[in-house]
Amino acid sequence: MSDQLAAAGIELIDGWNAGQIALGPDVYVIGNAVTRGNPLMEAILDRGLPYVSGPQWLRENVLAGKWVAAVAGTHGKTTTAALLAWILEDAGLAPGFLIGGVPDNFGVSARLCIPASPQVRGKGEGVKGSPPSTGKGEGEGGFFVVEADEYDTAYFDKRSKFLHYPARTTILNNLEFDHADIFPDLAAIETQFHHFVRTLPAHGLIVENGADEALDRVLARGCYTPVERFGIDAGWNAGAYEADGFAVSWKGVDQGRVRWSLTGAHNRLNALAAIAAARHCGVASRQAIAALSTFEGVKRRMEICGVAHGVTVYDDFAHHPTAIATTIEGLRARVAGARIISVLEPRSNTMKAGLMKDRLATSLAGSDLVFCYSAGLAWDARAVLAPLAARAVVEDDFDRFVTAIAAACRPGDHVLIMSNGGFRGIHGKLLALLGTRD
Repeated sequence: MSDQLAAAGIELIDGWNAGQIALGPDVYVIGNAVTRGNPLMEAILDRGLPYVSGPQWLRENVLAGKWVAAVAGTHGKTTTAALLAWILEDAGLAPGFLIGGVPDNFGVSARLCIPASPQVRGKGEGVKGSPPSTGKGEGEGGFFVVEADEYDTAYFDKRSKFLHYPARTTILNNLEFDHADIFPDLAAIETQFHHFVRTLPAHGLIVENGADEALDRVLARGCYTPVERFGIDAGWNAGAYEADGFAVSWKGVDQGRVRWSLTGAHNRLNALAAIAAARHCGVASRQAIAALSTFEGVKRRMEICGVAHGVTVYDDFAHHPTAIATTIEGLRARVAGARIISVLEPRSNTMKAGLMKDRLATSLAGSDLVFCYSAGLAWDARAVLAPLAARAVVEDDFDRFVTAIAAACRPGDHVLIMSNGGFRGIHGKLLALLGTRD
């Protein structure tokens, strides 16, 4: 993010202090990492200066008057939002977007849309049995794709961020327990999704994972918006991955074949959701499917960082047991019998607290070797990973940790590094160590 700000000519000021009041902005936009006691926040409050949460500012200043396509769910938000934005871009709609990662097709994680009324290629075609596209949105300020997070808005607004987003097209990817620092259980998260669904218009569309019981419970509590489901035979569905892609169908009717290099059942579901949402925005399913063949991926989502000594090193954002398992499954489909070395930093608040530790060994079971960095954990990683026996290595000293990984690697290995943070630059350090062997 700091690199993107610098590239845009925006000065980044590190840290907070009361003296920053002298900058004299029109309004202070408060992120949800800021709490009471923050010196700048206290100065703002003491002086009665104007402030607003990030999601509220986004709604009032960016999303107002636009056709908003929101992507929500525990997993896959970033990839699915990137897929949808790229489909709309390929169709000539020049969408704006705010995504929690950097899509390689765009090179930035956010941009404003271009208000225009482009001719959408193939609008309303290619989806037999699906309700017709409304055609609205063209000339109404343009399309905007937003990653719609369920995390809270700000210290002064504990609603989920997505409640601020006036979505017309909404993807509900999946739903399970996460964010244990702010939610006591899954039911509490379902309630926030219920509130979100109640804000969606009757002329909109919900694209829902039809195999997700938690989402079904959410919609059963009250839904006033048409729903299309994916991942089931009675809705949008994907065939098995074969050779270079997979077939897409709508209620059993073939819609075309996605040809790409992304692997894993989770990415096929992400693609289905994006195709369905794009159709609601006016892009025919066959056009959307064709666009996905030129999708280049998202940084930190199975991103290849480099190859050294015949070892390929990947970076992935996976930090929840479900995401860890599906990421390893996707890599296994790509590399077949080659060794996969999974390197994990349990860094999220939920993982640090150990609330999902009992699922961790199972989620990593598809790996040939597992390295877990245990510094700062409130639980015994060695005991948790004991079911993996000699395949698991746990270390709390970072330098020893990196050295041990490098020592275990051999040509042909695939090292999958998973963390929702920077992991102290481990990717480059590991590649450098491996490079000394060449």
